Amino acid sequence: QVQLVESGGGAVQAGGSLRLSCAASGSIFSGHPLGWYRQAPGKQREMVAIITSGFYTEYGDSVKGRFTISRDNDKNTVYLQMNSLKPEDTGVYYCNTFILGIDYWGQGTQVTVSS
Repeated sequence: QVQLVESGGGAVQAGGSLRLSCAASGSIFSGHPLGWYRQAPGKQREMVAIITSGFYTEYGDSVKGRFTISRDNDKNTVYLQMNSLKPEDTGVYYCNTFILGIDYWGQGTQVTVSS
């Protein structure tokens, strides 16, 4: 059973920072890509950042230069450091992994950025 549990969301003013964490169940962690996605009200879910098992990273255009994804395989955790937050970053942030053709998602954590 794959489980992903996000934490670290909250409310912050524009220009502020937040760090999201996602704890993943065990032995599957290090060999698979991990990603962060977000969904704003009334909008489709979009990719924020992805990190592969080889630590290659990719970012959505709207967050490049402001967000950083990282992973700690010893702690089975993936992080998203979010700096210079903007109101348009508001949404529910989801952790994701893709294993043997199946997408797995966490329950999501709310991020609210006020102007």
